[in-house]
Amino acid sequence: MDTTDGLTEDGNGADHGWGKVADAFRANFDGKPGEIGAACSVYVGGRPVVNLYGGLADRQANRLWRKDTVIQVASTTKGMTAICAHLLVQRGQLDLDAPVADYWPEFAVNGKEQVLVRWLLSHQAGLPIVDGPLTFQQACAWHPVIRALEAQQPLWRPGTEHVYHSVTYGFLVGELVRRITGKSLGTFFAEEVVRPLGLSAWIGLPEKEEHRVARIENAAPFTMPEFIDAMIKLTGLDRDTVTAWITALWAPGSVQARAGELGGALDNTSDYPSTRAWRAAEFPAANGIADARSLARMYAATVSRVDGVRLLNPATVRQATVVQTDRTPMHGLPAGLNIPADRSFYMSLGFFRASPVAPMLGPGSFGHPGSGGSIGFGDPDAGVGFGYVTNLWNYRPDDPRATNLVNAVRACLG
Repeated sequence: MDTTDGLTEDGNGADHGWGKVADAFRANFDGKPGEIGAACSVYVGGRPVVNLYGGLADRQANRLWRKDTVIQVASTTKGMTAICAHLLVQRGQLDLDAPVADYWPEFAVNGKEQVLVRWLLSHQAGLPIVDGPLTFQQACAWHPVIRALEAQQPLWRPGTEHVYHSVTYGFLVGELVRRITGKSLGTFFAEEVVRPLGLSAWIGLPEKEEHRVARIENAAPFTMPEFIDAMIKLTGLDRDTVTAWITALWAPGSVQARAGELGGALDNTSDYPSTRAWRAAEFPAANGIADARSLARMYAATVSRVDGVRLLNPATVRQATVVQTDRTPMHGLPAGLNIPADRSFYMSLGFFRASPVAPMLGPGSFGHPGSGGSIGFGDPDAGVGFGYVTNLWNYRPDDPRATNLVNAVRACLG
């Protein structure tokens, strides 16, 4: 790993003036939770200034993290999906304030007749779970999940509350894209985002790319009291408030806990993330695979031109990044408990905005983190595209690795 000023011949390193990011990247390998293998990339004004990678892609096989290594990025995938949706908005093919049923007629049953497109994108549709039961094989096949969502009754009156649609988000938005374009979300992403920018990113990985995928390991587990302590520190909220919030949202059997199971298809005991079937399928909320360069380059193309390509124009970005979840309460909280959106779930139309739980560059930043630590975001004020990926997945909310890198980017920008 060469983290001196200036890119090496194989593109590893940082331009002059960006050594602080290289220093932070190196320090992450020595800190807690540390790194096994990781990569970080930064674009400014459409130009790459940082491209760092190092460590091991597979500790068991002693395989190095190389220039072409890619890794699963979990919910960072949701940002890829949101960009696809906003491309259709920008082209006049998708109306944010139209009922979903205008594009997907079978959706309009069991209280979903007036669900708006913007509510799907902002996790306000009331569909974080499906009752199922669904098998893993059915989930990989796409259409059984769509049929289940069509039949599902919302958990609340759509548009009046919000909660994170951990997995269903990708099927809901992905089916909209499919109905409009006739293409799966993964195909649309490949043709409209990946190909013009020359990215190494997929929602549905081709088998020929399997050899590039880094092996995921999990960091040491932590207790619920430790999680609560971390959230108190991050948010500045008092202990009673945070305890009530986290207990209600994440206790076994809670809506948020069930949201990750997809009607039993992705239960907590599965080893599906390590399977070829998972990587080959399209789960546009959760199973994207990419390198840090591709995340940074993709977001750079939403805030600037990258080699002549700009994905989203400024007006589209402004519209897409208006926060929505400060208008509705979080579903499942005890009566009378108020959790400020900017300290919990600060969500616009498919993108997190900068908050204590989503470390980004500044108040204008937008993007999406993923379980385990990855994150990609753009910042229109600084013209920055940023990407960070890791194969040591740490689920603590106070994981310092991405934050350390973002702070270094901020210092380099002055």
